[in-house]
Amino acid sequence: MNTKILENFGKIVKLKRKISGLSQEDLAEKLGIHRTYMSFIERGMRNPSLLMIFKISRALKIKLPELFEFDK
Repeated sequence: MNTKILENFGKIVKLKRKISGLSQEDLAEKLGIHRTYMSFIERGMRNPSLLMIFKISRALKIKLPELFEFDK
């Protein structure tokens, strides 16, 4: 179950990133992380901290809850 949550979160991050017109590298730079780590988040292979999730929402200029809308 935990893996599915991470995968769903990653899919939403990727979708919102693409809607924002950012590459993985662009978003990673805004977050101060390596592009590879950004890739791992989007593929559900990492469990980002609450602080990182907050930073992602700010970098994508979206509200925090939008990153958890798995049912839409």
